[in-house]
Amino acid sequence: MAELGVQDLGVKLGDNQVLSGTQLDLEKGEVMALLGPSGSGKTTLLRAVAGLEQPNSGKITVSGQTVFDSAAGINVPVEERGLGFVFQSYALWPHRSVFDNVAYGLRLRGLSRSDVQKKVADVLDGLGLGTLAARYPHQLSGGQQQRVALARSLVYQPAVILLDEPLSNLDAKLREEARIWLRTLIKEKNLSALCVTHDQVEALALADRVTLLSGGRIVQVGSPQELYGHPRTLLAAEFMGQNNRLPGRLVGRGGQWGEFEAKNLRLRGLLRGPPEFPREVVGLIRVEAINVVDGPGDNRIQIPLLTSMYLGDRWEHLFRDGDLTLRVHSAKALSDGQHWLELPPESFWLF
Repeated sequence: MAELGVQDLGVKLGDNQVLSGTQLDLEKGEVMALLGPSGSGKTTLLRAVAGLEQPNSGKITVSGQTVFDSAAGINVPVEERGLGFVFQSYALWPHRSVFDNVAYGLRLRGLSRSDVQKKVADVLDGLGLGTLAARYPHQLSGGQQQRVALARSLVYQPAVILLDEPLSNLDAKLREEARIWLRTLIKEKNLSALCVTHDQVEALALADRVTLLSGGRIVQVGSPQELYGHPRTLLAAEFMGQNNRLPGRLVGRGGQWGEFEAKNLRLRGLLRGPPEFPREVVGLIRVEAINVVDGPGDNRIQIPLLTSMYLGDRWEHLFRDGDLTLRVHSAKALSDGQHWLELPPESFWLF
């Protein structure tokens, strides 16, 4: 049985239908990332699960218990759903100590003073905050504040933890470190987590499965490897990774392969779109999939180098010839002038 189930969920805000027919299942011990552009409905979905937004249709279950059912008229209050919620802003009370911030939910539930003391101490120690219990939020770093917000959600051992852009307030270096300890913590405690993020790298790093939304509907659900390496639609392919987009025509096909043409460019690519392809297609290839090679050959083009940027662990090169622009990653610097680029057919996707 899924730890969290969402069935045919619809959410309407004013006259805007933000979510339509949304379905997902979150298994015990699984991390699922909700990913999508602004306005895709990912935060609305998280808030609907939490009980902060009321859907106009559908059903939500937590640990097998129905917490919302439009048809049956069930809408369990937020505090009775057994969920932990970490807000993007952390939402810590500035006038309360770390201990009191974490203890607040337990005191609302009527636990004894000794039980509150033990549970708070245990969760703070587990997150490396034991020595900071008497401090106030303004005395903490961003990473420490983030851990306090997480401790407050974990202290009463929720069935599911909901994370709304949990790392967005951290600087780039700390965000990378936080991804590691957050996923490690979730896995060690066998938590079920639903995480909203706009950062695809964060989604790929944290999640066991990724749900990609657009316009209030689910576009694709799968492992990070599936969404990145086997997108089903142009929208999914373009949202993930860094890409080169080449509009053109399909001038031939055989099995899973298609012949792509644009002006003087002719390439072989992998058909990713519907069975009945239109004549006008889009060719797409990841920036890192293009190879800088020594000379002509199959699926190779000659193109002048416009400029290069050093990124530390790699170079990013920009090639341009008329309307054709290609971004390419490589391990080394390149000289000015013409270069040969290989676009492997299996990595050149036609939609």
